Amino acid sequence: MSTDAREEPGTARANGQPLNREILDSFGALVKQLAATGQSIAASYRVAPSDLLALVKLDGVLTMKELAQRMGCDASFVTAVADALERHGLAKREPSQRDRRVKNLVLTQEGITAKERLMHELAERMPWCNALDETERECFLMLLKKMLSSHGPSADSAPETASDSRDATVRSE
Repeated sequence: MSTDAREEPGTARANGQPLNREILDSFGALVKQLAATGQSIAASYRVAPSDLLALVKLDGVLTMKELAQRMGCDASFVTAVADALERHGLAKREPSQRDRRVKNLVLTQEGITAKERLMHELAERMPWCNALDETERECFLMLLKKMLSSHGPSADSAPETASDSRDATVRSE
């Protein structure tokens, strides 16, 4: 029996396996397709893709900091996003009732309507909505969540290179 056959299920093999390469290529193509779709939808709304993302992430009343966390960006960037959403009449800033130094971002009625149209358009244009039935979408979601919760190797735990070990040796001397 080969060593590959004895490997535990779910462990990644870094031997250039054709299946892993094909998954990576396909995933890259999917991400590229999603980005192009997002840019196309954003252009149809006459907003930047980041503004569109904020519109999707904005539910109810959120502080600028909370929106930044949901978008995965720096809070200072959300200021520009909030400016654009306000300029388009999609959201407005309001002082927090708990701490008046904190600004909340709230969708306007026009923003709520735009978000509903946007969510409908996203559902029509996302590949998993068209290519997969409900059972397959549930499975796809489960697999995505499983991969996202995996505690596999991260960029921070990259294998040490030969030059890294030489540098560590020099520093310790």
